[in-house]
Amino acid sequence: MSETTTVASDGTVPARAREALWRAAVRDHDEGAAAEDVLLDVIAVVQRRVGEAWAAGRLTVAREHAATAIHDRVIGAMAHRAPPPASRSGAVTVACVDGEWHALPARLLAEVLRHRGHKVDFLGAHVPTPHLIAHLHRTAPAALALSSSLPTRLPAAHMAITAVQAIGIPVLAGGAAFGADGRHARLLGADAWAPDARQAADLLGRGLPAPAPGAARLTVQDLPHLGDQEYTLVLRDRRGLVRETLRGLEERLPAMRGYTDAQRERAAEDVAHIVDFLGAALYTDDALLFTDFLHWTGDVLESRDVPARVVDPALALLQEHLKDFPRSLALLAQGRAALRARAPRPPAPDTAPSHDC
Repeated sequence: MSETTTVASDGTVPARAREALWRAAVRDHDEGAAAEDVLLDVIAVVQRRVGEAWAAGRLTVAREHAATAIHDRVIGAMAHRAPPPASRSGAVTVACVDGEWHALPARLLAEVLRHRGHKVDFLGAHVPTPHLIAHLHRTAPAALALSSSLPTRLPAAHMAITAVQAIGIPVLAGGAAFGADGRHARLLGADAWAPDARQAADLLGRGLPAPAPGAARLTVQDLPHLGDQEYTLVLRDRRGLVRETLRGLEERLPAMRGYTDAQRERAAEDVAHIVDFLGAALYTDDALLFTDFLHWTGDVLESRDVPARVVDPALALLQEHLKDFPRSLALLAQGRAALRARAPRPPAPDTAPSHDC
């Protein structure tokens, strides 16, 4: 099945094509297409385009949610067609990190594993670590596949990885949060990492060795850069940093004084995201994590005809508030430099040909 037959030029699935996508997926599977191919070469590809369309300002949140609901329906149809688990395959638990609400990548992996004969326990989005550990104690799977899309959840991922390994269960990490090259999975001590669902299923199919009893596991003390306490102190004062930064922005940008309550709330969310990503960069000691976030933010703003430089005053104010935090100052300086170095975005033409369909 070709996803281009049902995807509009803006990356969305038109309303008239929603039922067609579901019927086509089921039909193609009936005609011999592997469920794994339908899931990963159609649904995952279309969902990625949907996300790109939202980031480019061509898609509202409501339409993005509608498209995701269609994909959930197709995945559900595929789930009912999975074969019984093979006795030779070890059980795998698939879960999202505490605070991670993007569950579709984890669900796709769970269904791929089911179609490969694994017994799968899919726990869904936002699984608090204490509840995850209690569940794993009861079920004793062969491995945990831990998913996270947002780098801001990496400290929570580290806690989960360490706690799960402590009860003798190996952890495979996956998702955008762990880096395109898996560097954050390695930093946080995961037993394995995979860049996509197929490679994750291959690794789990071969089996992951269980952590040796009493083996040393990575802890916060094994990340020497955290010894300066900057991450802890920034996290502890998160609300104060957001509040003071907003106050400073209102003093420096008179237009903000006329903001509606909704605009103020959105501005507070934007500043909070900056602080959260700064914290994640401090935890991992990875400047690229912070600058990549700022570039992504700049792309989103510019797609909505807002210059990326509007972020700079907030970064400057954070530098003032964090003047006694050397690593934070260095990260903020690199972020400001990255924004200044961005090439001007060319004006969008009135009409542009699409090559998506």
